Amino acid sequence: MATPMTPAQIVAQLKKFGIPFKEYKDWKTHNRNHMGKWGPVHGLMVHHTGSDAKDQRELLYAGISGLPGPLCHFGLAQDGTIHLVGWGRANHAGAGDDDVLDAVIAEKDIPQDNESNTDGNARFYGVEIWYSGSHKMSDAQYATLRLLAAAICDFHDWDEHSVIGHGEWGSPGKWDPGYAPGKMMDMDAVRKDIKATLGSDKPAESKPSTPSKPTTPAKPKPSIPAFPGAYYFRAGAKNQYVTMLGKQLVKKGYGKFYKQGPGPQWTAVDRAAVKAFQLAHKELKGDADGYPGPLTWKMLFN
Repeated sequence: MATPMTPAQIVAQLKKFGIPFKEYKDWKTHNRNHMGKWGPVHGLMVHHTGSDAKDQRELLYAGISGLPGPLCHFGLAQDGTIHLVGWGRANHAGAGDDDVLDAVIAEKDIPQDNESNTDGNARFYGVEIWYSGSHKMSDAQYATLRLLAAAICDFHDWDEHSVIGHGEWGSPGKWDPGYAPGKMMDMDAVRKDIKATLGSDKPAESKPSTPSKPTTPAKPKPSIPAFPGAYYFRAGAKNQYVTMLGKQLVKKGYGKFYKQGPGPQWTAVDRAAVKAFQLAHKELKGDADGYPGPLTWKMLFN
């Protein structure tokens, strides 16, 4: 539970996390506050717009017939830029399940929604991602989504359970954010990535440097590529990170799992190789499910 950020505070958070953003019209005072409460807020709700149009600012700002704008607070373009279109009560969440809201407030696993009895427009920040939902969002959009969620959670001292998809809220027929027609993304995997972002990508507080005696520079260690996120290692995934993972597993001695490849398509072979790697390291045995997380990734590329 929290008082909503002011426009100045959200701009400061976007800058703190290095999130590219643009301001649209009079977004700071554009809202539906005359129709009901705005706050206390409890989390961020993720949507897709249902369109791949390149500029959806006016749609989200003004709304449509029967549903006046703003339709969200953040519009997320294909290039990863956040467009600020409103601040205050927005028509994005609609009615949802009070059990889901209770879980968000308690920062617990999200239960299955089965009713629509609670006003979500008063309780959630909303981001509309500019894509149809019938395919995955762009990599730039997903990277910014993680940072946006982290920026909001950082300000309110929330954890990843404060981020939900519209399809988890209770609106019949909603499946956003989607990755294929009628199919919502694995929001538990998204939350896992947000947790990793909060833990590893949160800007460090700057500290004054103190003079030190010159020392012999150590040999530079090979840099470890940043963990891209659990989203890229799920059923149906096909991307460069799967290939990168497979090649590293081969280098680490797990090539016996691959009769051909590795390639960009995530398969049971990749999962079996990852699980074998996890079981071989005591630090990873407790989470040896065959899906790479930040620690598995780090140890694999170390």
